[in-house]
Amino acid sequence: MQRRGATLRFSPWLLLAVSSLLRGAAADGLVNEEVKRTVDLSTHLAKISAEILLVNQGGSPVQSFTLALEPELGPHLAYVGASVKGEEEEDESLELKETAVHGRSGTFFQVQLSSALAAGGKLRVKVETVLSHVLRPFPTHITQAERQLVVFQGNHYLYSPYPTRSQSTRVRLASKTVESYTKLGNPNKNEEVIEYGPFKDVAPFSQDTMKIHYENNAPFLTISSITRTIEVSHWGNIAVEETIDLRHTGAYLKGPFSRYDYQRQSDSGISSVKSFKTILPASAQDVYYRDEIGNISTSHLQVLEDSVEVEVRPRFPLFGGWKTHYIIGYNLPSYEYLYTLGDQYALKMRLIDHVYDDQVIDHMTVKVILPEGARNVHLDTPYTIDRSPDQLHYTYLDTFGRPVLVATKNNLVEQHIQDMVVHYTFNKILMLQEPLLVVGAFYILFFTVIIYVRLDFSITKDPAAEVRMKVASITEQVLTLVNKRLGLYRQMDEVVNRYKQSRDTGALNSGRKTLEAEHRTLTNDIAALQARLKAEGSDLAEKVGEIQKLDGQVKELVNQSCQESERLVAGKVKKETYITSEKTLASKRQELISRIDSLLDAL
Repeated sequence: MQRRGATLRFSPWLLLAVSSLLRGAAADGLVNEEVKRTVDLSTHLAKISAEILLVNQGGSPVQSFTLALEPELGPHLAYVGASVKGEEEEDESLELKETAVHGRSGTFFQVQLSSALAAGGKLRVKVETVLSHVLRPFPTHITQAERQLVVFQGNHYLYSPYPTRSQSTRVRLASKTVESYTKLGNPNKNEEVIEYGPFKDVAPFSQDTMKIHYENNAPFLTISSITRTIEVSHWGNIAVEETIDLRHTGAYLKGPFSRYDYQRQSDSGISSVKSFKTILPASAQDVYYRDEIGNISTSHLQVLEDSVEVEVRPRFPLFGGWKTHYIIGYNLPSYEYLYTLGDQYALKMRLIDHVYDDQVIDHMTVKVILPEGARNVHLDTPYTIDRSPDQLHYTYLDTFGRPVLVATKNNLVEQHIQDMVVHYTFNKILMLQEPLLVVGAFYILFFTVIIYVRLDFSITKDPAAEVRMKVASITEQVLTLVNKRLGLYRQMDEVVNRYKQSRDTGALNSGRKTLEAEHRTLTNDIAALQARLKAEGSDLAEKVGEIQKLDGQVKELVNQSCQESERLVAGKVKKETYITSEKTLASKRQELISRIDSLLDAL
């Protein structure tokens, strides 16, 4: 195998400079004894994992080693992680810190080992890298009936500052249709898999272009921007809302779109996206999915044991270059995510959540709205983010605003779905603020109404209006007293009926005496009100006087009825004669009461 640069000749000074750089990179004596790389190109992401058997051939223990990424792939790096591969226990994650290698271009990370690697020791390390927007559609424009082809350009070798003794690479594609691929080392192709190597004795920082042109109809979905708003309430609820701008970054649609062909032919628009599944927390409730037009009813929701699955179906299928905008939100119970100890609170939630499988987010903004009065706010994140200046958010019954934490980050993938922790202090007495504001608002409202109805805000007094108000008040009292007096006659009828049954003359006289006393008092009160109406010059005084005369006639008829009952009980009159007389008296009394009611209606 002939490696790049093997036949070139250099000046002695240049050879000395290069050798010094190589010694600087490998000064710790580390060697990649064996490397097994897997390049997964089955989606719109390039997922590269490498198992490295690291050997310390130096004379002293090593506490860290360096990972490197090609200069061409550095801008596409979304995630990189390293772990020590255990035989029985789970893999142990290692801490990475970005660094630089003097005289070398590319992206470099220093990986800190949990324990020093002794001289002559071996360590099996697993490195995972995810690259976004590294697969280029070629051709860039396709018709609705065509399939999508993409090109991947990478490196046949592991880009490393250490020499590699043996290396093999396995590439997994999205389909077995491959237009072309590089043939370094006579690779073996079997269905969707291409195997390169093994390559022996690879020098540090070796590069040889790997280029594969193949069919890939996976959903090339990219979230251009997402704003995730988390509003915390100490009354038991956490509201989450995500505003998402989504676009299809695959090959652009060339020509018109035929809805008829799209629905009739199963392979029409095979690279388009009809729907995708968003996974929400298991306790999510009150889920909504809408856009600028309104609620999108084509979505479906399924509640599972450990999650809530939402099938997000846009109003139209997404082809290359097409985009959509939507909002999805839900509520969560705060007791599952909010922890407290005295006045100390900790909110533990995902910084970003699952939107669709193999998601790519170009730009993310997270806003955490804390309760009003939260102080000493501190944010812990699993990876580096950019903090923007804190803001204030005003909602119902807020006075000085709720603190809002704002954080942003670019180029995120599924590996970034991790928990953040927001620490803050909150005085529990402030929870009474909103109820007291409501009580105070109603108190002020009622007090204002009381003041308003009792004060006269007119500039000049209107004597006629005052007279009308007084007359109306007196008339209301007259109506009440007259109705009460008419009620006494009904009570007198009941006394007489009881007398006819019991023949108790004492009870009759006692009841009649009591009712006559009340009647006399009411009549005098009505007469006094009549005098007041007359003093105010109201014509209603005459009608009240007429009511008084009619009432006197009614009283006379009631007395006659009582006397006839006494005569009946004493046996001085026959029952037939009494019944006839009683009907006559009742008819006359009803006529007088009707006339009184007519006069009352006229008041």
